Amino acid sequence: MSKTTFVKSSGAMLPWLGLALLLLIADQFTKVLILGYYRLGDATYVTSFFSIVRVHNTGAAFSFLASASGWQRWFFTGIGIVAALFIIWMLKSHAGQKLFSFAMACILGGAVGNVVDRTLHGYVVDFLDFHYGNWHFPAFNIADSAITVGAVCLILDELLRVRRAK
Repeated sequence: MSKTTFVKSSGAMLPWLGLALLLLIADQFTKVLILGYYRLGDATYVTSFFSIVRVHNTGAAFSFLASASGWQRWFFTGIGIVAALFIIWMLKSHAGQKLFSFAMACILGGAVGNVVDRTLHGYVVDFLDFHYGNWHFPAFNIADSAITVGAVCLILDELLRVRRAK
């Protein structure tokens, strides 16, 4: 790769890295607020279906492996770091593909947000709690939301790519 090509691809990925950074800042800011104003288990009922709570998740999505003996902290931290490095490489390679890069930036910001939590606290701070009657969705955070939006956009990008190829 020539120096000019490297500068072009690096410059093209800057907006996507900026989006990832904004998501990371929003995620960490909201978690600092929750840690500062809520004790573990505290909840504020906002509507009949939504509450703000303070939950510590030592596992992965839906508290997967949360009851393991502690090894999962570093395992999920490692996965997050590897994923972040891979996503940065993908952004560098595909920065001109807007929907794909948007998806990657969302996943990157969310992954790094949760890695920061695992590294600093040993758990991920979750606080968005949706419920209805006896049904209760596991609490989540801004990072989880960004990862989910990114995953949906990746699927949409692939569907659109396949459709264009026909």
